[in-house]
Amino acid sequence: MSVIKKRRVVDVFNLSFLDVVSCGFGAIVLLLVIVKIGEPRVIETMTVDLSGQVRKLEDELFLIRGETKVLNRELTEKQEQLSISRERLARLKGSLSELQGQFASARGDRDTQEIIEGKLLSARQSLDDEMRRLLDQRYVRPVNDSKIGGLPVDSEYVIFIIDTSGSMNQYAWTLVLKKVREVLQVYPALKGIQVMNDMGEYMFSSYQGKWIPDTPARRSAINSRLASWAPFSNSSPVEGIEAAIRRYYAKDKKISLYIFGDDFSHGSIDAVIDTVDRINRADKSGNRRVRIHAMGFPVLFTQGGMNNNVIRFAALMQKLAQSNDGTFVGLNALR
Repeated sequence: MSVIKKRRVVDVFNLSFLDVVSCGFGAIVLLLVIVKIGEPRVIETMTVDLSGQVRKLEDELFLIRGETKVLNRELTEKQEQLSISRERLARLKGSLSELQGQFASARGDRDTQEIIEGKLLSARQSLDDEMRRLLDQRYVRPVNDSKIGGLPVDSEYVIFIIDTSGSMNQYAWTLVLKKVREVLQVYPALKGIQVMNDMGEYMFSSYQGKWIPDTPARRSAINSRLASWAPFSNSSPVEGIEAAIRRYYAKDKKISLYIFGDDFSHGSIDAVIDTVDRINRADKSGNRRVRIHAMGFPVLFTQGGMNNNVIRFAALMQKLAQSNDGTFVGLNALR
């Protein structure tokens, strides 16, 4: 009789299997817990590292900015030094050009003087009747002990009437400055000075109608202001002469009027002379209260201008000086 063995039934969900599964699941949970606990530390470490890099970069940026300021400052200084050097070079070039011009002018002074003398002779031959009559008059001045170089210096007050037209400013101004200084040197001690242009405009408005005190400081101020003084002018000294005499004429003052100009462009010579005779009355001895001196600058001759206007100016100034106890000087060169 055979024995039949029964197959053993295996239970897959027995206690041992469940233990294994539980342990595996627990291990996974433990790993997740460990990872979550360590993550903030990693983030914190990364944050600390980045903050240090930022501070380092900021320090480098500040350093670069400081170096940039130093370089910009050095660049500005170099640019200023370059500008100063360029200005000095320009001044040196200007001085060189001026010296070259003076050298060339000195070489041509003799030829220029001959040309001017020739033009004067030619112009004299073409005078109209009025100017010829005036220039042909001969005047013999009485002997006066109070003269320097033929110039009476007994006046206590001096007024300059200066033509400030473009022709005078452009071509004769250096010589005008020199002649003003020379006239003032003739009078070492005056009671008053005044400077007006040919239109009667005052150099110093604060002294309009008054006398400028004669001090070294005021003389220096006159020379400095005259160097750049250029008010409007109509190239006729008549307005300035009349304004000066009408305002400053006084019986108790000895005044000399100095007229600097280069032409007389319009008006009647006789009318001007008659007006001046009327307002510049003589005293009981026959002497005029205001002496009138004049200096003619040959600007238009040297520049090829209107010779007739120059002769009209010379004729007017000669007659005014002759009639008003003064002296007329006609310059033959601008240097």
